[in-house]
Formats: sequence, structure tokens, C-alpha cells
Amino acid sequence: DGNATVPTETVIGKTQDLFGPKVYEIESIQTHVDAVSEDASIPAVDQHITAVAKAVKAHLKENVVAPAAEDYGMKKATQNRLEKQIEQKVDKELHRLQGDYEQQARIAQAELEQKKQAATTVQETEQANAEYKAIMDDALQSLVDGVQETVNSTVAAMPQEVVAQAEQNKAEQEKKSFEDNVRDLLRGFSRTIPSFIMAYGDGDLTLANFDQKTEAEVFQEVTGITVDEFRFLRDGGDRVDSDTGETAHFEGHLFDEVVFNDSVDEFWQKKQALADYFDESQDEDIFDYIPPQKTNQIFTPKWVVSMMVDQLDENNPGCFDDPTKKFADLYMKSGLYITEIVKRLYRSEGLKAAYPDVQDRIRHILQEQVFGMAPTRIIYLIATNYILGFDEELKHSIHNFVEADAAEASKQGTLDALVEQHFGK
Repeated sequence: DGNATVPTETVIGKTQDLFGPKVYEIESIQTHVDAVSEDASIPAVDQHITAVAKAVKAHLKENVVAPAAEDYGMKKATQNRLEKQIEQKVDKELHRLQGDYEQQARIAQAELEQKKQAATTVQETEQANAEYKAIMDDALQSLVDGVQETVNSTVAAMPQEVVAQAEQNKAEQEKKSFEDNVRDLLRGFSRTIPSFIMAYGDGDLTLANFDQKTEAEVFQEVTGITVDEFRFLRDGGDRVDSDTGETAHFEGHLFDEVVFNDSVDEFWQKKQALADYFDESQDEDIFDYIPPQKTNQIFTPKWVVSMMVDQLDENNPGCFDDPTKKFADLYMKSGLYITEIVKRLYRSEGLKAAYPDVQDRIRHILQEQVFGMAPTRIIYLIATNYILGFDEELKHSIHNFVEADAAEASKQGTLDALVEQHFGK
């Protein structure tokens, strides 16, 4: 049900380990309890009750709260809060007894005054005084008995109460930590969905077919969970409790299907609207809508890509006018760098002169001039879908983009061989 619970036997066992057998009488407290019976006057009783409360609180603070705080590693604020709660409880119980006694004393005093006023003889007055004394003796004894019982029960019960609260706090923290981890996993999963739409989206991606549109190995690599685990969260099913060995049923429906599908559709529409990267009226690209991933899918911002290509042109004057020049991005992420180069080549005067027909020009650029490697399957799909996404026909044409980890090859000193393997000499 989502509640953190602590078994009673756990609390009892921990209390025994931490505090040993119950103690009902503490000498430092008992002295003040005994003093309550010495004087029946309200000021004296107030003084003695205050002393009892102070002694009880000091004992519990030193001998109950402090050991528990050390054993459970409580923060100082938590310990102070626990001490405050105990102090308030002790004060409340003892002051309740004191209040009852004071009420009886006032009633007895009022009755005494009435009887003395109504008395017509010395004997009647003495009788009234005797009755008053008897009432006050009984009231004081009841107070002493009540204080003794309250002190004994509080001193005996408080260790277990403190342990119970400490165990509950511990369980709540574990629950919160577990829930936070689950939330982090689910947030991480949700942040990968735009990448899947970029890689596998076809306008028909929904919660119901999400697991069918993607590749199982890629799914786990990107999301951190398997396709079967996703289906379990979505559809539910039986599972075996690893602690008890019992089979339990999970209803599933962890994802809100309407919200999920609407969000996917909205991103897909935005992707389609921004697919034509030749449209200079657009001041954004679809990668502005993809959050950074915990994987290596961190996309280079468009303004950085533009600066890189500008510097490429500055250091290689006329490179975009030469139809024989070749350009490579050996570690593609989004494909933005390649698309920026494609645009520069497509609009250059040299390429326009060599290939006046726009279709011939774009095919020459994509088939002869731009090359790219993507380190993983999903990055390859994202990059190629973006680079070729402005024309559905081009998606299925010959191009020079491959799935290969150039970074690993570079570390091993085999990058030249890897390039030659995929693109020739």
C-alpha cells in the first residue's frame, strides 16, 4: 500500500538489545516522587511536580534518547525533536494529575468554607476541618499514586516507544530513498522517449506498440530496463517476491496511456515540422526538444555546429565549392554537423555550377561528399533519420553513414583501418 511498516518483534528485540530489561524505579526520580506527599498545599505540589517532571525528562534524555540517537545515527535536529516530544508528553501527563488535584483542593476548600459558615458550634467546625483534612489526604495520596504510576509506566515504556519511532523513521527514509530511485529510473526512461521517436518513429508510435517498434538490445542499452520489464510495468503480471518466495500480482498501468500517446504525437509533429533543415526561416531544430541523456547522447548545440563549420571554411577557403572534397564526422550524435555541411555544399556556387539540377546535386553530396560514423545503433538511426529526413526517398538511397565506434578504434590505433574498411581508400 506504499506505507513503511516496522514489525513489532523488531522493535521489541531492538529495545532489549539497546536498553536491557525494563526498569521501573529510578532513585534520582523517586526522591522527587516521594516529596510530593510532604505538603498538600497547591504551591508545594506545583514545586514537587515540576521537580518530578524535570527529573523524568533528564533521565529519558540521557538514558533513552541519547543511546538511541547514537545507535541510529540520528541527526541533531531529529534528536532535539524527539526530546521535545518526550518532554511535552511527560509535562502533559504530570500536569494533568496536578490539575486534577488542584481542582479537588479548590472544591474541598470551598466546601470547607461553606460548612464553617454554616457551623453553629465548635464541634461542627472541628468536624468540617477533619472532613477537609481527610479529603485532602485522600486527594494527595491519589496524586502521589498517580504520579508514581505515570513515572513508572513512562520510564518503562519510553525505550520501546523511542525505538519504534526510530525504526519508523529509518523505514520511512528507506522508503523515500527507494521511491526516489524509482522516480529517477522512470524520469530517466521518460527522457529517452524522444530519442526513440527520432530513431524509430513513424507517426504510429504508441504506448501499446512501443515495445514492438524498437530493438530489444537498443531498448535496454538506452533505457536501462529490458523490454520485458517495460511490458511488466505497462501490462502487469505475476512476480515472485525475492524475500518471501511468494507469488504476487502487479496490476501494471504504470504509464498514463493518454498522456504518453499525446506526448509522443506532439513530439512527432514537431519533428515533422522541423524536418526540412534547408528552411532558413526556422531558428530551432528538433534537438532543442530532446533532454540530455544519461548515456553519451549529448547533442552539440546548433550554434556550436555553425561555428565549427564557419571555422572549417575559414581554414580551408573554397572547400564548399569543390565537388571533389570529402567531409567526415567520425563520431556522429545528432547529425547536425553533417547537415550543416550538406547545406553549405548545396548552396555553394561551385556545386550549383557542377550540378545545376537540385536532385542531382543533393544526391552527389550525400553519396560522394559526406561521410559519418555513429557509435551505437540508436545514434546511427537518429543521425541518419535526421540527415535524410527531409526526403523520404533519400532514406533508402545509397549513403556513406555507418554504425561504427571510431572512439574505440582511435584508442586502439586502428582508426585508419576502420575508415578504410567502411569507406575505402
